[in-house]
Amino acid sequence: MQHGTHHTQHTHHDGNAAHGGGTTWAMAAQATLHCLTGCAVGEVLGMVVGTALGWGNAPTMVLAIVLAFFFGYALTLRGVVGAGVGLRTAVRVALAADTVSIAVMELIDNGVIALWPGAMDAHLSDLTFWVTLAVALAAAFVVTTPVNKWMIGRGKGHAVVHGHH
Repeated sequence: MQHGTHHTQHTHHDGNAAHGGGTTWAMAAQATLHCLTGCAVGEVLGMVVGTALGWGNAPTMVLAIVLAFFFGYALTLRGVVGAGVGLRTAVRVALAADTVSIAVMELIDNGVIALWPGAMDAHLSDLTFWVTLAVALAAAFVVTTPVNKWMIGRGKGHAVVHGHH
């Protein structure tokens, strides 16, 4: 937030942003791709580490989810801190911008993986692992994009980040 203001965008009664001509699907897709990047890095790294350590499915999935949130937040922090915002404020911005988006993405992503026959037992060297992960991330993108569009249109989610660039 800028000094002395509480909102970076005002919204019309229909939820479209008053500045910049409204929330577009392209804006929502860009915000979702940002979150998807962090989630994908965290998911793959979590699976690699869990597999390398010989962990079972549940602890590996928990690690992958934790790392997905970590990398999702880290990408936002990098941009916001790079724009000159202090770390404490940048952390608040990242939490506000990404928590819902990453949570929805992880719910869909991990739900697809958990429900896909054989996916939980697939190894990193198996085509099933990579196909399932790709389908799961694509499904998460499709479901999360409208969520991000709705949030940005109300000055929430990634709209918070835009106020700091």
